[in-house]
Amino acid sequence: MNIKKILSENIQKAMIESGIPLEYDVILRKCKKIKFGHYQVNGIISAAVKLNKNPKELAIKVRKNINLKNIIKKIEVSSLGFINIFIKKQWISKQINLLLNASKLGILNKIKFKNIVIDYSSPNIAKEMHVGHLRSTIIGDSIVRILIFLGHNVIKVNHIGDWGTQFGMLIAFLEFKQQNKKKIFLSDLNQFYKEAQIKYNKDITFAKKSRKYVVKLQNNDPFCIKIWKKFVQITMNYNYFLYKKLNVLLTSKNTFGESTYNYMLPKIVLDLKKKGLAINSNGAIVVPIKKLKNKNGTTMAIVIQKKDGGYLYATTDIACIKYRCKILKADRIIYYVDSRQSQYLQQIFLIAKKANYVPFHVKLEHHMFGMILNNNNKPFKTRTGENIKLKVLIEESIIRSKKIILKKNPMIKKNELENLSSVIGISAIKYSELSKNRITNYIFNWDEMLSLNGNTAPYIQYAYVRAKSILLKSKINFNNFTTFEINFSSDYEINLAINFLEFEEVILKVIKNGTPHILCNWLYKITTLFSNFYENCNILNIKNDLIKISRLKIVFTTIKFLKTGLNLLGIKTINKM
Repeated sequence: MNIKKILSENIQKAMIESGIPLEYDVILRKCKKIKFGHYQVNGIISAAVKLNKNPKELAIKVRKNINLKNIIKKIEVSSLGFINIFIKKQWISKQINLLLNASKLGILNKIKFKNIVIDYSSPNIAKEMHVGHLRSTIIGDSIVRILIFLGHNVIKVNHIGDWGTQFGMLIAFLEFKQQNKKKIFLSDLNQFYKEAQIKYNKDITFAKKSRKYVVKLQNNDPFCIKIWKKFVQITMNYNYFLYKKLNVLLTSKNTFGESTYNYMLPKIVLDLKKKGLAINSNGAIVVPIKKLKNKNGTTMAIVIQKKDGGYLYATTDIACIKYRCKILKADRIIYYVDSRQSQYLQQIFLIAKKANYVPFHVKLEHHMFGMILNNNNKPFKTRTGENIKLKVLIEESIIRSKKIILKKNPMIKKNELENLSSVIGISAIKYSELSKNRITNYIFNWDEMLSLNGNTAPYIQYAYVRAKSILLKSKINFNNFTTFEINFSSDYEINLAINFLEFEEVILKVIKNGTPHILCNWLYKITTLFSNFYENCNILNIKNDLIKISRLKIVFTTIKFLKTGLNLLGIKTINKM
């Protein structure tokens, strides 16, 4: 259910019946102070001014046409023309019971279920994942969870960089180092790759040998294929370990490397040429894009085949889109790739659409994101300028969490400490990422991230633990009281309850634009309102049994929504803190 939608639709109808044209939308806002109502309707004043009418008189007319007697207790019109709405307590109570007894916590939206491809994480082979992969991995995974929760068929795709010149370099370098028969770890590959790059740029003979191995690899040479598979396996096994640690859903089944589309590339080039989209330019095959121009005003072009016959990332990405539409039957394709790739993806999308690889109904979306910065507003890196490895970031967060837990509970058992610090440390990293608007840059701050106050994972997890503790002490199983109607006795209870009814609105906003920070803000609001309720309302020691049971039902409902919300973000809940 969506309380704002129910109110807005009826108020919009009342405005039209009152002579206000449809172009004037309903602006429905929460009242800051409950004494003025639960919701306030704005927009009447601006409509009255343009229609040359008295705002208060027009607002009174609208009020008379609002027909929600089963929901609204009373409607007040201010002297300025604001409409203040008070919701019936009994209606709120009934809606909460409906939510608790419904699947998906009452999300009754009529969504047409779709095949949705989510492209996220996308690490490179022979390199350790670093902090630059964090946003793509964490945001993408949360959207996957929410779309699955709503019932969509979600196809998770980890588009790894497992093809190209770098593999020719690595094979040549391993031969140079005589390492191809020894056991190799990812840290070795990482170092070999750096050294190979330097040698490739300085040593002409080595560069030629590297290119020779690339050609052999592309022609399925058994020796090169064997080593290439080894590189991929070493890298991805390590990455799967990190995904599991981060509670990310990606597995080997979701891995689609660039190599997946190799067989399609010659046909893609040929097809684009036949359709008049690709032309020969100094021996290379390019696709001019008339809609896009560079800084000099010249028409931009994408190279899809080099003079030597080699293919580029663009060729692979065009083939990839075709594969996702034709083979995976995608209705919607979402890319979680940083903002620096915006223009490139725009070009690829245009080419794929012009070539008719994308059916009319399919949406291609680039959900771009900003960068993680340090306190000096510079990219978050080590002192030497290298990207911070994701493994190091996770370990550091767990260590810091351990210190915080020991400070609060020095006598905690070792196994509990290990488990708790791991959950809190990883949750803090993930929530810190998810709570920021993805399109903006943000400054990484350990103290804020692990704080027990503010919009953080530890703050919300602590509220969850507190709520669970209250329910445990009550010795009441509220799974047997799902039809019990809450008897509200304070504004603190009503404020919290009304926010429960906004769950559907929040979830639909998140999936529309891929913005999980909206869900984080809602969870933070629920947590803050629960804390206000807890601090101002006696729950366990009140003599009135009806009020006691009602308040415990509110605690039970809070637990339900916090657990569901955190799970949708890929964040684990804890029972002790």
